[in-house]
Formats: sequence, C-alpha cells, structure tokens
Amino acid sequence: MSSFVTTRGKARRRAVDILFEADLRDIAVDEILRLRETATDQVLNPLTRRLVYGVVERREEIDEILATYAQGWTLDRMPNVDRAILRVGAWEILFGDPADVPATVAVKEATDIARELSTDDSPSFVNGLLGRIQKLSPSLGTDSSR
Repeated sequence: MSSFVTTRGKARRRAVDILFEADLRDIAVDEILRLRETATDQVLNPLTRRLVYGVVERREEIDEILATYAQGWTLDRMPNVDRAILRVGAWEILFGDPADVPATVAVKEATDIARELSTDDSPSFVNGLLGRIQKLSPSLGTDSSR
C-alpha cells in the first residue's frame, strides 16, 4: 500500500477501527466514541461519523447481505476486523453517495485496509465479496442509486 493516505482513507480506517473495537468489546458505538473523545485528543472527521453511524443504522441489512454472499463463510467465522472492513465497504457500495465514492473505489479501499490490518487471505476475500455485492447491488433492493 502506498504511504499516501487521503483524508477520506483515514476516516474510513478510523471507522473500521471504531466498529472493530465496538464489536470486539461488545460495547455500543456511542460509548466507544465517547471514550475516544474524552480519553484522547482525537477529533473525529465527520466522514468517520457518517460511516460509523451509517453502518450502525443499516447493520442488520448489511449483515444479511454479507452472510448471503459470503460463500462458505458465516459472519461469526470471519475475523472481527474483516467484518468491520466488509461492513464499511458494503455500506459505501449500497448506501453511500456514488458521487462521493464510486463503488469500485470503495472495494479497492476496503481491500487495501484488509491488506494492512488482517490476514494474508483477507484482501482477496474482501475484494471478492465486495466485488460480488457491487455487481449485484442494483438487484439487492437497497435504496441506493448505484
């Protein structure tokens, strides 16, 4: 991965971190955000909040889609970090504004984050699953115009 990371890339990575921590610790996202803001000087980018709350708002629907198209994998079997990456990527593909982030960019960015944070097999898994969701997104019945 290139050492050049955009502001959007940092926001996406931070959203994955927050969702991962909430999932791992079984704590509400609001509590994770409160802890980060009071225990550190961290100021969260508005995009980070939009991604985190977008995933939280649509999590049931996103998880159902991920579970349906993750051939041979249940959500419980996936590493927590992969689940967080997939949720952010799926939200961007299905519910994000295509003028902000084209679906192909969302897939590439999620794959890059998996390469950085997860196992050697994770980038191809993330790329394959999100690529499948991208291709099927017009027929998935979401309210996205993609």
